[in-house]
Amino acid sequence: MSETTAERPVRVVLADDQPLVRTALRMVITDTTDLVVAGEAANGAEAVRLVEETGADVVVMDLRMPGTDGIEATRLITAGTTGARVVVLTTFDDDDHVYGALHAGASGFLVKDMALDDILAAVRVVASGDALIAPSVTRRLIKEFTGRPRTTPAPRRGVEGITEREREVLTLVGRGLSNTEVAAELHISVATAKTYVTRLLAKLDARDRVQLVIIAYEAGLVSTG
Repeated sequence: MSETTAERPVRVVLADDQPLVRTALRMVITDTTDLVVAGEAANGAEAVRLVEETGADVVVMDLRMPGTDGIEATRLITAGTTGARVVVLTTFDDDDHVYGALHAGASGFLVKDMALDDILAAVRVVASGDALIAPSVTRRLIKEFTGRPRTTPAPRRGVEGITEREREVLTLVGRGLSNTEVAAELHISVATAKTYVTRLLAKLDARDRVQLVIIAYEAGLVSTG
């Protein structure tokens, strides 16, 4: 992804079929100096088009929209060449939608009842190339994602080729712990914890930290009870 904050504001596309949601986000973004609204979309197809036309850095994506929904739009955007990252708006009322969005390539999740300033902070984090949002939001996502009975069982994913220590780190990442928290849990330095996460991303061919959560879940390392 190209440089954003150092050279120009982060360009954000707001994709939600509720005008009031888009308006609220647009108003608060207007008051910032490091974010700018590149466009607004009422459905997934419009979001995909706007990303291609504007070169947006981040899309704030609702999941349930008419026509092309947020999951398909996320898949199309992350499979493209623009480098745009997607954060999903969710109410956590459908775990299969959350699961689908994760697999479609979403880099994080925003809760619709979050404070607007927290949503902007999350957009900045994703724009910087990180997949972690606020730890509390990550934990809430993982709790909802792993704690509900699924209509279809998640496929088991192998994690062969990683060391026992890497498995421990993957389990903690799957539980939503930050590098600092992983370091404290395993009595290692933060730099060492970061190195382990980097190795896991490479060994497991994972796009980002959110995908490591999926892998931990599918490998049975994260409790679903």
